[in-house]
Amino acid sequence: MSVKIIAKDVNKIYDTPRGELIALQNFNLEVQEGEFVCIVGPSGCGKSTFLRILAGLEAQSSGQVDILPGPDPNKPLNNVVFQDYAIFPWKTVIDNVAFGLQMRGVSKKERLQVARSWLERVGLGRFADYYPHQISGGMKQRVSIARALANDPEVLLMDEPLGALDAQTRAVLQEELLRIWEETRKTVVYITHSIDEAVLLGDRVVLMTAHPGTNKAIFDVDIPRPRTLAVQGSRAFRELTLNIWESLKDEVMRAMEAQR
Repeated sequence: MSVKIIAKDVNKIYDTPRGELIALQNFNLEVQEGEFVCIVGPSGCGKSTFLRILAGLEAQSSGQVDILPGPDPNKPLNNVVFQDYAIFPWKTVIDNVAFGLQMRGVSKKERLQVARSWLERVGLGRFADYYPHQISGGMKQRVSIARALANDPEVLLMDEPLGALDAQTRAVLQEELLRIWEETRKTVVYITHSIDEAVLLGDRVVLMTAHPGTNKAIFDVDIPRPRTLAVQGSRAFRELTLNIWESLKDEVMRAMEAQR
């Protein structure tokens, strides 16, 4: 595999009424092409800030951040799936999924064909002509994921995409993400608070410290693919999640103390 994402000595400093706030401090990450990397850390450690920098939605204060382009110049470098769906309420489901292709100038016939294909793959084919207010939260997030994948980005960036869902819907979508990733082998950077979710989905789990966020540890997930939710009952899964928690819990306590 070749390196797809490089982040080196990334710092992010915000000016606040109380002075400078260091959100990220010398954070480093390399992601290989086709790798699924999960980033875990306590609340406020800068996980989402890093993802926004990676997406180009805001700039780092210093350091290097690069997504290396592939051979097709027409592919977007990245697409982001947020926790809060971020779909257009005035557009139908299929038009939401086709939106990125529309912005790239793809013909209406082709973009609707691609959008319909992705809706079928995420189990929403019969809801193509519905509006967002007519579908559930889990279905809206499937629309968001289908929209990102329909645009065929080099890298998929996911910021706690399942965090707002109930446990049952979350489990269903975790299995769907596993299936879709097996089919596409997209490079994915996935932010989550859930250690179980990170181990279930990821090839590696990157652990961040409490604020200011930087690297603490990296865990390889040596659990064979393809995976289903059933792997959560395995000894390897339980041991790895416990090891990650043992490394994370001090950072969680530090973050809680800082909020008092």
